[in-house]
Amino acid sequence: MQTIRLHILIAVSFLLPFLSGQGNVSAAPGKTFTVVIDAGHGGHDPGAVGRRGKEKNINLKVAQKVGKLITDNCKDTKVVYTRNKDVFIPLHRRAEIANDAKADLFISIHTNSISSRNSRVSGTETYTLGLHRTEENLEVAKKENSVILIEDDYKQRYAGFNPSSSESYIIFEFMQDKNMSQSVDFATMVQQRFRQGKRVDKGVHQAGFLVLRATSMPSVLIELGYITNPAEEAYMLSENGSGNLARCIYRAFLDYKNGHRPDNMDIKSTEPETERAAEKPSAAKEPEANEAEKSGNRPVFKIQILTSGKVLPKGSRTFKGLSPVDYYKENRLVKYTYGADTDYNRILKLKRSKVDGKFKDAFIIAFKDGKKININQAIREFKRNK
Repeated sequence: MQTIRLHILIAVSFLLPFLSGQGNVSAAPGKTFTVVIDAGHGGHDPGAVGRRGKEKNINLKVAQKVGKLITDNCKDTKVVYTRNKDVFIPLHRRAEIANDAKADLFISIHTNSISSRNSRVSGTETYTLGLHRTEENLEVAKKENSVILIEDDYKQRYAGFNPSSSESYIIFEFMQDKNMSQSVDFATMVQQRFRQGKRVDKGVHQAGFLVLRATSMPSVLIELGYITNPAEEAYMLSENGSGNLARCIYRAFLDYKNGHRPDNMDIKSTEPETERAAEKPSAAKEPEANEAEKSGNRPVFKIQILTSGKVLPKGSRTFKGLSPVDYYKENRLVKYTYGADTDYNRILKLKRSKVDGKFKDAFIIAFKDGKKININQAIREFKRNK
């Protein structure tokens, strides 16, 4: 454990210098808006490989089309590419390019895959930086981060970070991304535009991507589709498919740059739009402190189930039958919780029995005196008070 903590401290010290910048939804008056478009992989790193194509080529083609749409139609915007041809760019260099450009937005474009060929798994998904809450999200992060292994000095460059080891990802628990709200905004806009472009929506997720961690502006990583699905591979390789994907990302970029708010910001919500539209909003009030929250100085544990950009009506189908559901507001987001208890073991049992089957990305958070606190600190206090 001491060794793990030492690696965490080293890794944190490596990553902190990249966190000084501030991201803005729109550039200040008279200032050029700068967007960095990152085509994942390249050169001797092909990325995921399908029956006919390679991820690196799909990524680059879509990235170039997105950049051209922005350049042709947004004269107040500067487009910077991390690569504009088939070359290998290390992960740390991609982030440096964005930071050096003082970018307002970073878009990393990738293509997904799973281990079995000829799979029917399909759909687009967009990631923001965060601590992965499911094994599936962790595996995507491991796959994308593994590119550092082909860099000559990766052990020194990334302070001993091992993309294959789950323990290395503990560092993401010790950091809060100040650009998270804006990143989630843009990620949600991307997925909305993909839905309008008739793509399967696999939602907005969080995971520990090194290329996003080192950038100092709102950042997302987009997975265009599954190259291991022959139908999706053919679509992404086609001019029509790559063009549609690029237009969706471009339209989301316009939404974001112009300051439009996404209509719904449920993270990893799979309910159809028609069901959401049928829900009639009611006058919801922020919940009052319950008995568990009035329990002196002891931390109160809750299960966070989803995040939204607005207050959802009581009894919404989005809650998947869980009741009562509370919420709190943080960084312009509405975050919904289920359960409240000063006993961490009871809330963990509740999560496993009632929540995990409905919300795979759910996780436990803690409050003290009505304020959110670090979960590890709360668990330590709970153990001391037992």
